[in-house]
Amino acid sequence: MIKPIHVDTLTQTIKEMCIKVNHYLSEDMTAAMKQAAETEKFPLGKQILNQLQENLAIAGEEMIPICQDTGMAVIFLEVGQDVHFEGGNVEEAVNEGVRQGYEEGFLRKSVVGDPIIRENTRDNTPAVIHYSIVPGDCVKITVAPKGFGSENMSRVFMLKPADGIEGVKRAILQSVKDAGPNACPPIVVGVGIGGTFEKCALLSKKALTREVGSHSSIPYVRELEEEMLSEINTLGIGPGGLGGSTTALAVNIETYATHIAGLPVAVNICCHVNRHIVRTLS
Repeated sequence: MIKPIHVDTLTQTIKEMCIKVNHYLSEDMTAAMKQAAETEKFPLGKQILNQLQENLAIAGEEMIPICQDTGMAVIFLEVGQDVHFEGGNVEEAVNEGVRQGYEEGFLRKSVVGDPIIRENTRDNTPAVIHYSIVPGDCVKITVAPKGFGSENMSRVFMLKPADGIEGVKRAILQSVKDAGPNACPPIVVGVGIGGTFEKCALLSKKALTREVGSHSSIPYVRELEEEMLSEINTLGIGPGGLGGSTTALAVNIETYATHIAGLPVAVNICCHVNRHIVRTLS
């Protein structure tokens, strides 16, 4: 049976999500930040983590964005194959939700309409939208605004199959080392392995939306996530890049099939706010 969903519902939901995600840290990130402050071994690092938590608390109480860079809106739409959108164009509805959210939420508009001419669109649109068709009659919406202090630190590596898992480890560690303090640590590291040039990048972006503290169901991937988090936290970059034992809060890795001649790896780094929010329309 076909399930009708009016695009106005999509617009309203995305508007509300954009406002909330920019003012309140997700529960998983809140818990990770609290634990990091408790376990951080260096006094300055602990002080910075406590200050960051204070900032987050004030943001929620005063309805001030948790970061001045309210990001470019990245939106994942997982659309049930039995859903029929009615009342207008889906992409226009999504962008209208972003426009309303950023205007009504008094969020910074950071999007330029052309990468070279660079004239601000003044409403933070267009969003970056990723669509997928899935079984069912629901629409799962993930909104993940991405600030560019950390986005600019991200990398894609086209490794050779012979580089193997050790090559993947080197790529992840090199990305974090190169990012240093510029990605506003403590960071979350999203990694995509496999697919093609663009697929691994998309996997790494999606990995950032996975709940912090969760792990891959694939045994070797879980081990790699745990090992990389441990290795990264021995680099000494620390909170704010001023030293400490908490450089990263999580390493989330997603994998996909790939070609016999390739081993694509993408590392998408996110700052300590790592904004992501999920809603389902049914």
